[in-house]
Amino acid sequence: MTDFIRFEDDFSLEDRQVAESTRKFLESAIAPQIRTHFRNGTIDPTWARQFGQMGLFGASLDFPGSPNLSSTAYGLIMRELERVDSGIRSFVSVQSGLVIYPIWRYGSDHQKKTWLPRLASGEAIGCFGLTEPDFGSNPAGLRTQAMRDGKKWRLSGTKMWITNGSIADVAVIWARTDNGINGFLVPRGTPGFTATDIHGKWSMRASITSELVLDQVVIDDDHRLPHATDLKAALSCLSQARFGIAWGAIGAAEACYEEARHHVQNRPQFDDRPLASHQLIQTKLADMLTHLTLGQLLALKLARNKDAGTVKPAMISMAKRYNVGMALTIARNARDMLGASGITDEHVTIRHLMNLETVNTYEGTYDIHGLIIGQEITGIPAYSSSR
Repeated sequence: MTDFIRFEDDFSLEDRQVAESTRKFLESAIAPQIRTHFRNGTIDPTWARQFGQMGLFGASLDFPGSPNLSSTAYGLIMRELERVDSGIRSFVSVQSGLVIYPIWRYGSDHQKKTWLPRLASGEAIGCFGLTEPDFGSNPAGLRTQAMRDGKKWRLSGTKMWITNGSIADVAVIWARTDNGINGFLVPRGTPGFTATDIHGKWSMRASITSELVLDQVVIDDDHRLPHATDLKAALSCLSQARFGIAWGAIGAAEACYEEARHHVQNRPQFDDRPLASHQLIQTKLADMLTHLTLGQLLALKLARNKDAGTVKPAMISMAKRYNVGMALTIARNARDMLGASGITDEHVTIRHLMNLETVNTYEGTYDIHGLIIGQEITGIPAYSSSR
């Protein structure tokens, strides 16, 4: 009972079919494994091929081998993925919005022919190197350098918090050049390029997160994305990923809400009446469902705008900001309603709650997206570097 005002009535037949087939696949092939992988801090390397066979990578982009779905259908894929776990949604979101997208939009014909079929099929895995140890919310301050060396480029720098880093066959690296910030494709095994996994995470455990080090990495000029010549190119990739996050957070919120609702309807308390019969519980459920419904409508309108070509980055910021905040609040309330058992991974809520702490931070924090929206409202940038 998560479609309270029937927002799914606005889905096309194709949208419904994509959502249903994705859910069935995930429930049978991925969901039974996810708790073990979360406990162990691992992923299954065969998932990439399975996701590729399902057509989940780059699904809304128009290139050979892609299903070229609507933005709504792509959003529904993200919703179904994150209903299972934020880690697998992040895996697909990075591959689609942060690797396939920049090659598709900013790459050469040769780069597209070389990488797009392999990435779409899951034969190859990619990662996106923008964030650095000292520069997350301020990507314009990145220090990674790309220096021309004849017909080659020499890259040096460090990237941090990189999803899929150590398992990637190619990294999209953003570096500062004499002409601004450019994108480069760095294949696995290139001398001087190393990836080290970050351990000790209590969030996004079913996801690989790495540090990338580029120590005088030399690549040919044909590894440079020829049409990615400034920071706006990198930020456009983030818009693709943030769109997926706005939809994915709905899946996590729905999973937590449904688990809590089922629990309070079946858990007796005091006079053997179910918890759901008490006023406090009913108002909590009403608040949770109301905010969830608002998030659904926001994501759906965003998808419509995206397909119509009228979407703005600040619109995506609003959806990412609201929907992840909404999902976190629902997860926290659900965990409370589950009582003591809510802290165990026998229930999905605690896993979603921990994952959403990361989702709330990456691809722009809640506060940073507030500043993006504020600039759109006032026309005045409030970032310290712009004063």
